[in-house]
Amino acid sequence: MTPPNLPWVELAIVLPLAGAIWVRLLRDPELARRHSLIACGLSLFCALAAWASLEMSAAPQTTDGSLAYGPSIGGFLFTIDSLSAPLLALGALLYFLVVLATLGAKLRLMSFASIMVSEALLLATFSSTQPWLLVLLLSLGTIPPWVELSANHRPLRVYSLHALLFIGLLIAGETMLVVGQSQGEVSIAGIALLMAAALVRSGIFPLHCWMTDLFEHASFGTALLFIAPMVGAYAAVRLVFPVAPDWLLHGVAAISLATALYSAGMAMVQKDARRFFCYLFLSHSSLVFVGLEMASPVGVTGALCAWFSVGLTMAGFGLTLRSIETRTGRLSLDKFHGLYSHTPRLGALFLITGLASVGFPGTIGFIGAELLVEGAMRASPLVGIAIVVAAALNGLAVMHAYFRVFTGTQHMSSINLRSRPPEVIAILVLSALILGGGFYPQPGVASRYTIATELVERRQQSLDPADRQVAKVGVAMNADAPE
Repeated sequence: MTPPNLPWVELAIVLPLAGAIWVRLLRDPELARRHSLIACGLSLFCALAAWASLEMSAAPQTTDGSLAYGPSIGGFLFTIDSLSAPLLALGALLYFLVVLATLGAKLRLMSFASIMVSEALLLATFSSTQPWLLVLLLSLGTIPPWVELSANHRPLRVYSLHALLFIGLLIAGETMLVVGQSQGEVSIAGIALLMAAALVRSGIFPLHCWMTDLFEHASFGTALLFIAPMVGAYAAVRLVFPVAPDWLLHGVAAISLATALYSAGMAMVQKDARRFFCYLFLSHSSLVFVGLEMASPVGVTGALCAWFSVGLTMAGFGLTLRSIETRTGRLSLDKFHGLYSHTPRLGALFLITGLASVGFPGTIGFIGAELLVEGAMRASPLVGIAIVVAAALNGLAVMHAYFRVFTGTQHMSSINLRSRPPEVIAILVLSALILGGGFYPQPGVASRYTIATELVERRQQSLDPADRQVAKVGVAMNADAPE
């Protein structure tokens, strides 16, 4: 059954904005949460309808396809294609689940109006294929966390400096690209600046301290929603990947791989749960960049699969830690808490999401991890070994945190710490997606492989003849489709 022919993409973006205006007028936090949940739910429905409309469309419905991959639907400003449609649905789902699982003391710490403005900006970003519009939306997306930090009188300097650096690199890089194109040339400096902006936004070492600072001072929900969709990777794919020279991709891959190993090691020794989560996420997101920079169909397919699975699993992992914080306050990992007898569902979700993020068999993370390793081994065995080491360290960090939080002692409490119905719903939804994607991965893998092939082919067309020949050799060595 084909969805009605409605502007689903625009509706998904406008509904959170309308909800933000309405919620701003409400004084009761619980009432504001309920109305925000309705707006986020409607936005999620529209995002899913847009994805379904795209999958059922036989041909492109838009004329501006300069940066679109595969069939696309939308209007002049906002367009989704096979690359961005799943990301649009993922972003809407994450906001819906965060609002759904916001209970108790967290209600007064979150600005639901700011959250929905942030959602609208994120969905608009994932629906943008025009470079300057994308630059504008990426820049505006840094404002909601800054507003929250300022309103709560939290330290702003670290976040502000990195946000300004990100915006400056974006504008300078895109300007240099436009000037170069007007002269019939490709600006290598502009490409490098745009890639640097994507790395700053993704927290790649050594410009990663803003991410730990954000988790330290902002609310957990705001920080989680700001990093989980991996907007920096989207900027890299749209603006940089098709025109980046091989040497730049190789350099970024080396930096990203070093970040993955460094962050995995740091995650193992953290005493604060928020910092542990931040480093764990940073390690996984860095591996996505490693796969993208392989510029081979298998490697890029693994990166695209890992991108979706990391966003889903790490968001669930973060929601679990956030729910525990609601009951115990800021969580320390230097002692045992023994919370499993009080919150067994949260304990189960902690294990499912944590192990799925490191590629445990039978979960959605397994396919992405497997393809990443396969693509890396074809490119360089040392890179493949390094990815496996990073994944192993992350797995050890997850198990260490699980034992610290849920086992080791008998937690005594005078209040009921069991999961509330909204949290149970969030747990069931995430578990179903994580396990369902693991047991039946083929549709997602096939879709990502198609996009990866088109990304690599489009990049070959934009390279110089000498670089193009090198790229063709690399593609030929990695041409086999994932089974």
